[in-house]
Parts: sequence; structure tokens; C-alpha cells
Amino acid sequence: MTQGPAPRPLSDEALSHLLGRQQFGTLATVKRSGHPHLTTLLYNWDPEARIVRFSTTADRVKVSHLRHNPHAALHVQGGDVWSFAVAEGEAEVSDTTTVPGDSVGRELLEMIPHGAKPEDEGAFLEQLVAEQRVVIRLKVDRLYGTALDIDS
Repeated sequence: MTQGPAPRPLSDEALSHLLGRQQFGTLATVKRSGHPHLTTLLYNWDPEARIVRFSTTADRVKVSHLRHNPHAALHVQGGDVWSFAVAEGEAEVSDTTTVPGDSVGRELLEMIPHGAKPEDEGAFLEQLVAEQRVVIRLKVDRLYGTALDIDS
């Protein structure tokens, strides 16, 4: 193997931009055994608040993990196999949405991109209650990642 260029660290601004461009990432939570649990999720990045939000149901194992140990990380692939961003921090799990249009339901609704908003908002909010949806809020205190500048 020949020696090529070293990966370059991405700036906080570039990492935030990468998080904002993508929609899916791999969330790592910590099992009781101390081993990581990985799951791919759709996410919403709020760069001003430095919070990553995920919609999930209250019965998911990741929710149980986070209630026991809030440390988590989100890995997001860049535009090529050589670049990535990781957002680390502590997560909190919201209460379950129980009444259509409650604060959790509204937060879940706001996470949907404008072009994908449901036509029947009331029915959507009822569905969130039926599914026992919660919001995971990952409060990011560390961003890191790299890119490798090579010709493909």
C-alpha cells in the first residue's frame, strides 16, 4: 500500500453543515453490559441549539438504554466513504405524546421537513399518540469528523 494524504479534521462549521445535509445516521447508545447498541435513524439537526432530535416509540430498546445511561453518539456518513461527522453528548427522552396536539406531538410535527408535512395534521397527531411516540433529544457537546482529499 502506498502512503497517501492523511485525513483532515473538519471544522465545527463543516461538521454542522454535514449534519444538516444528511437525514439518516447511526445512533450509538450504551447497553447495560457497556457494549454499544447501534441503530440507523432519521434525524433532525438544530445547529443553533446544537440538538439532534429523533422520533421513536416508547418501547424501543434505545429508549431504555438512554433512560439508564444518557451518553450517546450519532455517526453520519459524508458525501463519500472518506468523510464523516460524529455528534456526541447526553440524550434525554421526552414524555410519550398522549393527547393529539400536546407539546411532544407538536415537537414531532415540527421535525418533519416542510415538503413532507402531513395533509391531515389532526390524523397525524392521533397516529403519534397511538404509536406512543417520544422525542430523543441529543444535546451535542462534541462534534468531530474528518475528510480525506483524494481523487476517486
